[in-house]
Amino acid sequence: MKEQPVQRQSFLHGAAILALATALIKLIGACYKLPLGNIIGDAGYGYFTQAYDIYSVLLTISTAGLPVAMSRMISEAQALGNHAQIRRVYKASLYVFLTIGVAGSGGMLLLCRQLAHFMEQDNAWPAIAALSPAVLFVCVVSSFRGFFQGQSNMTPTSVSQVIEALCKLLIGLGAAWIVMDQTGDVALAAGGAILGVTVGTVVSAAYLGAKHRAASAYLTGQGGEAKPLGLTIRQLLAIAIPITVGAAGLQLINLVDTKIVLAQLKGAVGFSQAQTDNLKGIYNFCQTLFNLPAAFIVPITVSIIPSITNFLTMKNGRGAWQIEESAVRITALLGLPCGIGLAVLSRPILVMLRHYGEAQLATGVPILTILGVAVIFNCLVLLTNAIMQAHGNVTTPLIHMLLGGIVKVVVNYALVGIPSLNIIGAPIGTLSCYIAIITLNLIAMRRMLGTRCPRILRTLAKPLLASLVMGAAAWAAAGLLGRFVPSGAVCCLGAIALAGVVYCVMVLALRIITLEDCMLLPKGEKIARFLKIH
Repeated sequence: MKEQPVQRQSFLHGAAILALATALIKLIGACYKLPLGNIIGDAGYGYFTQAYDIYSVLLTISTAGLPVAMSRMISEAQALGNHAQIRRVYKASLYVFLTIGVAGSGGMLLLCRQLAHFMEQDNAWPAIAALSPAVLFVCVVSSFRGFFQGQSNMTPTSVSQVIEALCKLLIGLGAAWIVMDQTGDVALAAGGAILGVTVGTVVSAAYLGAKHRAASAYLTGQGGEAKPLGLTIRQLLAIAIPITVGAAGLQLINLVDTKIVLAQLKGAVGFSQAQTDNLKGIYNFCQTLFNLPAAFIVPITVSIIPSITNFLTMKNGRGAWQIEESAVRITALLGLPCGIGLAVLSRPILVMLRHYGEAQLATGVPILTILGVAVIFNCLVLLTNAIMQAHGNVTTPLIHMLLGGIVKVVVNYALVGIPSLNIIGAPIGTLSCYIAIITLNLIAMRRMLGTRCPRILRTLAKPLLASLVMGAAAWAAAGLLGRFVPSGAVCCLGAIALAGVVYCVMVLALRIITLEDCMLLPKGEKIARFLKIH
C-alpha cells in the first residue's frame, strides 16, 4: 500500500512543531522589524502597521471561521475513517475561500486611498495597495493548512510559515531600504516593506499546493462516502459564519478604536499630525511585543481543536478533558512569565531594541508595562475560545470578544482624551478588554462543561507563583546591572538570562510539569520515566 503522506501527530507533538516554527519566525521577524523601524522611522512604521490593521479585518473575514470549521469536520471524518469526506470538505472550503479572497483583494486594492483617508493616515495608501494581493493568496494558503491541520499534521503549516517569514525578510527589508535610499519617501518605503508579505503568501501557496497534491492522491484510493457538496458547504458555513461575523466585528471595532484614538490625540489633546504619528508608532511597536507571547499560544489552540474533536467523536470525554488540562498548564507556563517579564523589564527592553531616549521612554515604558499584564489575559482568552469551539460552541466566544471590543472602545475614548494620559490610555483599554472577555469565558465554560470543565484557576496557581518569583529576580537584576553596566543590551539580556534560570528552577521545584503532559510529547514515555525516576 502507498505510504500515507499525511502523518498524524499528538496534541503536544503538533504544538511543539508549530511552536518551533513560531520561534524561528519570530527570530526572522526580529531581523525584519527592528532594522525596518530604523529605516523608515516611527512615522513609516505607523503607515506599515496601519496597512496591517486594514489587512487584518479582511484577513479575519477570510480566514477566521473556515479553518476552525475545516479542522473540526476533517477531524470528525478521519476519526470515522471517511477519507472521501476529507477531500470533499477541502473542496467545499476552497470554493468559499476563493470567493472571499477575490472580493477582499479587489476591495483593498481599489479602495486603498479611501481606506487610508478613513484611518486618518493618508500616506499609508502605498502600503495598503502593496498588501492587497496577499488576501487572496492567504485564503488559498488557509485552505491547504486547514486540510493538514484537521488531520493533526502541523508540519506543512510550519514550513509554509517559515517560507513566508523569509520572503518578508529578504524582499520586504530589501525593498524598503532601496526605496528609502533612492527616493527618501517614507510612505513608499513602507509600501516596499510590506511587499515582502505579499510575495511570501504566493510562495507559501505554491509549496502547500505541491504537498496537497500528494496527500489528496493518497486519500483518493482510501474509500469512504462523501456527503453532497452543497450539504458540506452548508455545514462548513454553519460553523464558520458565527465565528467570522464575530471576529470581523471585533476587527471592525478595533479599526474604529484606532480611528478614535488618533482623533482624540489630535482633537481632545491637541497634538499635531506628526506628533500623533510618532506616538502611534511607539504604541504600535509595543503592540508588536505584546503580540509575541500570543504567537506561541496559537500553536496550542490550533493543535487542540482536532485533538479534542477526535476524542469527542469517539465518545471519549476523559481524553478530551486531559488534553484541555494539559493545554491550560502549558499555556500558563508560557504566557505568565512572558507577560510578567514584559511588564517588569519594559524599560530595558525598549532601550535595547529601539534605543529610545527619555522622552520616548516616558511614553513607551508605561504602555509596555500595561500590555505585559494584558498578555496573560490574552493568552487565556485564546485558549478558552479554542476549547469552546472544539466542543461545538462557536457563537459564545465571539459574542464575548465583541463585548470586550466595545469595552475597549469606551475605555479608550474616555482615557486617551485626557491630556495627562493621551496614548497611555490605549493599553489600559486593551487590558480592560481582555479581562472582560476571560471573565465571561470562564463563566460560560463552567456552565457548558460542568464537571468536565478544565480547572483553569487552580492550574494557574503554581505557574503564577513561579512567574512572580521570576519577575522579582528580573527586576532586581536589571536594577543592579543598570548601576554597573553601561550597555543597555547587556543589562537587559543579563536580567532575562537570570530570570530564565530562576523560572526553570521554580518550575522543577513546584513540579508544575506532570507525567501526563510528558506522555503527549514526542518520545513522551521516555521523558515521563525519566521524571518519575528523578
